[in-house]
Amino acid sequence: MAGVVVGAAIIAGGRLLAAQRAEPAALAGGWEFPGGKVDPGESDEEALIRECYEELGVIVKLRERIGGDWPLVLGSILRVWTAEVVEGTPQALEHTELRWLSPAELYDVEWLPGDLPIVEVVREHL
Repeated sequence: MAGVVVGAAIIAGGRLLAAQRAEPAALAGGWEFPGGKVDPGESDEEALIRECYEELGVIVKLRERIGGDWPLVLGSILRVWTAEVVEGTPQALEHTELRWLSPAELYDVEWLPGDLPIVEVVREHL
């Protein structure tokens, strides 16, 4: 397996936080759930909390896992949890832009193909 990627469906006030990729060029401009790769020796949950701090400058509390292993390109899998910010205000430290999307706005952004199927499942949590 190519690897595990973790993502956070950060929810506040009935809205979902979406993050626009800055890089790599093939993914730049696409929207995703914040997160990233799990490092060796790290649990999925530890990686996701670390990634949210690095990418957004916030500390999150993970809630519920969304679905199972979502397939990504090159054999990687994506694992997503709902989460809430417990410290800080999200900032686009590694992304081009952040947006809080209401249920009616979920498809106003162009989600990356790997994240898109998860959006409808997350809608149930808003």
